[in-house]
Amino acid sequence: MDDLPDAAHAPITTPPRRDPGSTAPGEPPARDGGAVSAPGATLPRQPAPAGSGLWSQLLLALVCGGYATGAALGWGSPELARVMGDFGLSAAAVVAAISCSWYSRTRNTRFRPAWLLFAASSAMAGFGNAVWGWYEVILRQPVPTPSPADFCFLLFAPPAIIGLLVLARRPVTRAGWVCLALDAWLIGGSLLTLSWSLALAHTAHFEGETVAHTALSLAYPLLDIVLVSMVLALHFRRSSANRSAINTAIAALALTVLCDALFTSPLLKVNYRSGQILDAGWFAGYMLMAYAPWVAREKGDDTAGQAGQAGQAGHTGQHPSRPIAGSLAALTPYLAAAVCTLGILYNVLDGHQVDRVVLFTGCTVVLALVIRQGIMLLDNISLTQELAQKENHFRSLVQGSSDVIMIAAPTGILRYVSPAAAGVYGRDAEELVGSELASLIHPEDLGRVVHEVRRFLAAPPAEEPTTRIECRFRSGSGDWLNVESTVNRHHGGLIFNSRDVTERVRLQAQLQHTAEHDPLTDLPNRALFTRRVQQALAGRRATDAGTAVLFIDLDGFKAVNDTVGHQAGDELLVQAARRLQESVRAGDSTARFGGDEFAALIIGDGTRDPAAREYRIHEIADRLRLTLSQPYKVEGGQEVRVAASIGVAFAEPGITPGGLMRNADLAMYRAKQAGKGRVELYAPQMQADVVRRAELATRLRTALHDGEFALLHQPVVELSTGRITAVAAQPRWRSTQGILFTPAEFLRVAEMERADESARTAELGRWTLEKALEHAAQRRLAGYGVPVYVRLSGARLLDKSQPPKNLEALLIRHALPTGALTLELSGSDPRIPLDELERRLVALRRFGVRIALDGFGSGYAAISALRRLPIDVLKIDRGLVEGVIESPRLHKITAGLLKIADDLGMQSVAEGVDVPEQAHALRTMGCTHALGAAFAGPVDEHRLRHALDRGAYAVPAAESVPVEDAEQVLVGGSLPVRSGTAGGAGSLAHAPLRSNNETPVPPT
Repeated sequence: MDDLPDAAHAPITTPPRRDPGSTAPGEPPARDGGAVSAPGATLPRQPAPAGSGLWSQLLLALVCGGYATGAALGWGSPELARVMGDFGLSAAAVVAAISCSWYSRTRNTRFRPAWLLFAASSAMAGFGNAVWGWYEVILRQPVPTPSPADFCFLLFAPPAIIGLLVLARRPVTRAGWVCLALDAWLIGGSLLTLSWSLALAHTAHFEGETVAHTALSLAYPLLDIVLVSMVLALHFRRSSANRSAINTAIAALALTVLCDALFTSPLLKVNYRSGQILDAGWFAGYMLMAYAPWVAREKGDDTAGQAGQAGQAGHTGQHPSRPIAGSLAALTPYLAAAVCTLGILYNVLDGHQVDRVVLFTGCTVVLALVIRQGIMLLDNISLTQELAQKENHFRSLVQGSSDVIMIAAPTGILRYVSPAAAGVYGRDAEELVGSELASLIHPEDLGRVVHEVRRFLAAPPAEEPTTRIECRFRSGSGDWLNVESTVNRHHGGLIFNSRDVTERVRLQAQLQHTAEHDPLTDLPNRALFTRRVQQALAGRRATDAGTAVLFIDLDGFKAVNDTVGHQAGDELLVQAARRLQESVRAGDSTARFGGDEFAALIIGDGTRDPAAREYRIHEIADRLRLTLSQPYKVEGGQEVRVAASIGVAFAEPGITPGGLMRNADLAMYRAKQAGKGRVELYAPQMQADVVRRAELATRLRTALHDGEFALLHQPVVELSTGRITAVAAQPRWRSTQGILFTPAEFLRVAEMERADESARTAELGRWTLEKALEHAAQRRLAGYGVPVYVRLSGARLLDKSQPPKNLEALLIRHALPTGALTLELSGSDPRIPLDELERRLVALRRFGVRIALDGFGSGYAAISALRRLPIDVLKIDRGLVEGVIESPRLHKITAGLLKIADDLGMQSVAEGVDVPEQAHALRTMGCTHALGAAFAGPVDEHRLRHALDRGAYAVPAAESVPVEDAEQVLVGGSLPVRSGTAGGAGSLAHAPLRSNNETPVPPT
């Protein structure tokens, strides 16, 4: 027996035991040393060497065997035999006393009083043997009767008896204490009856003996009987803590009592001599007592391990010694009565008169047995009633539970089903009892359930006491219910605690469907579509070539929302989704990404020919385009139309789902750029264009932030006089080489209609407007009060992110008069609400801003803008001007447009007049103003003021120098120039004869 710090040195393979410092159920707590602190319970211990206990046992066996051998051989001489028989036993008893005393002083355990009592008992035995040796060895005379040694031997038993009581498991009730006392008397009384009949009666009737001698002769065996009774009672009621140490102590006392009993028998007592073989039994008993307290440490029988062993035994049900011990404990009263009966029968059969001591003792034993049986009967009745109450309690819990409790045998047959089955499964419990559990489980779930049950049964119970299984269970109506069961072991079978979770499973499925589908059209959303694309790419075989993704955008959908209403737009989307779903095969997938964007996943059919594969997908996409472009009947029976732009991307080897969907997206945007309502196949160049535009946009942002942009101005010339009537502001980017480039490439980025790129273009437009007004104010202070033309789109004028009346604030800040600013309204986007734009332009005209319609003659919205908006100036598109000489058709169109401007009382400005012939032709057709290389290109502020000082340009006549012989002049900045004259002595030098929008941009 040991406390935790020492017992923890046991080998790790030893079964765990309960802590001796902790109290067993019903036992009072230890007064000191019983509790284990948290550090002591958690710190790891170094295990003792596995061979330490074996070596101690071998040493003990060698010492005891050597003593027994010497005693059997007579020790070689009578003198040595007396010395070993007296002082040898005394030394062994003293060693036991020292060992027990040392252990009790050095170990903090609640059994310390027991070991101190065993030390006192061994000390009495050692002192008695020393007195015996004093007479025989030192004085060489017989030991007198009685002698001090007899009193020492008598004092050996009481401490041992009390020590055994300390080691015994204390009862928790008064009836338990009574039964313990009755058991001790049953054992002691039966042994007294048997011993009195065999030997003690003769001892009590010795004649001529003194009273002290007779009392001493009877006291010694009676104390041994009491000690034996306690040993037997303790064997059945010993504490579960430090079992090995207690067993060793019991064995030591039992061996000592056995030797005492043999010594007191008449046959051995007469012939006994010190140093004989009987002394070997006493010697072994003392040595076992010396070894007993240290057994727990050497065998690893620590307390924490004992608790674990008890817990493990409780789980596994494997503890072979306890049923046997319980049976013997139950039979103890009857065995004691049988021994008592044998003592009486011995007297009767031997012909002797029944001794009054035997008769009295037998009667008390029988009375004790009757009392004990009565107490046990009452206790059993109480336990039976308590058990019945608990059984009723648990039965009511099981039967009243809303969960179904089922017990299945190892064969899978249901042995018990709680009444809740009628409410949960719709089937009576009696109907389910006796049926096979497998027949009630859905066939698709059966394999998984069987696998889980087998795995659970194979797992250690301590590691996995329960498991959870979810499957479908057949109800009484034939439907399948989703059932969740908690499974426990039960006598080789299983206990199922089941509940209906059908509603929860349906709700989870509904939530999953909602999370993966579009709420309006019920098509898969982007997340589910991406997962399906991933599955198609991951599971694609060699025969699956031709898998493609289609991105679909409905052109004109915003107009439907704006004109008919959002409810009609939603109906259109639902119909479009239905058409899309009906137009693909069963194995294909469709999705809605939001707004008017849809997608389709077309699984390949194994076609290996790229051309045939491309033709097939293109045919499917074109059929989808035609289907989605058919008229839609929306709210109120109104018929609306939209077109479909479709981008197609094929799944190439090694492509990722994100890459495939990105390619289809790029192809769809290319279809919208190319005129909408068409199908475009992805080409690698599209990605390169995206990269190039991204680089250009990045360079644009850097140029704006680093001040690399410069503002040039191109004179607007009156064709009748050559006078400069206005200047057009044109931004240029100055590269690191000092060359100025037009931002046409950057401005085309805005055509992609991406929010971030449009924002960068808007930033450039704001910068141009502010710089143009700033320069105009500076020129006005210098005496040059010419108006400035600034190009601005209608979308920028209506931009909600800009401060209201920002343009008016700029005019006020720079103190510009009425007519100093002319806005060139660029862009013909039909999505721009003309009503709002008209209101905005009317407000600007009231503030003194003139409005010019840029690019007149190109775009389908120009006539609508001319009809609705307050326009002052019409700028003829460059495309008409370039062909006005060579093409009679364009000549007539341009003349017609100029006639419209004249009839409406508007100024007309021709853009891109690069050769004198164009200027002459336009003036002949009635054009009032022009700008282009035929007069001057974009110039910096210094050259502009120089031109304003000159006043006018020479207007080319019809017989001017041919175009190929025209001289070129510097138009601004540090552009390369060629010197010469053109247009007369007073004319300015001309720029290279080419369109300004064709100014080279550095390669990216």
